[in-house]
Amino acid sequence: MRNDPLPPEQHRQQAEHVREKAESSRQGAEQGREVAEEQRISAESVRIEMEQVRRLAEEARKIRDEHHDALEVVRAERELLREAGETARARGEEARMAAEAARHAAMEAVKATAETLDATLENMKVVEEMRRTLREIRDGKKLDSN
Repeated sequence: MRNDPLPPEQHRQQAEHVREKAESSRQGAEQGREVAEEQRISAESVRIEMEQVRRLAEEARKIRDEHHDALEVVRAERELLREAGETARARGEEARMAAEAARHAAMEAVKATAETLDATLENMKVVEEMRRTLREIRDGKKLDSN
């Protein structure tokens, strides 16, 4: 026999107790693994969601940058249109001034033409007067010769 002071029933109870503790530890370890797996899955889900949020933020940034670029193009086009409008206004003013100068020149030409016509009329009157005088002289000689 053994030198064991414990009776076999107590050994059996201790063995059962150790087995129960081992089973409890195993169940605790299993639950710990399950919790750790759930936490890993949860962490992976959070990581995936964070990656999606990061991608969405990056897409939003790209869209914002594209929108900003489009606004800059619109601003530049407006500036070009403003400059073109200002140039057109200046050219219009120059054309108006040129038209005004042309109108004055045309009026001066009309005035010069009127003066020329007046002078021509006066010359025609002188020529007519000379013809009349010449007719009278000629008619006077005819009378003298009779």
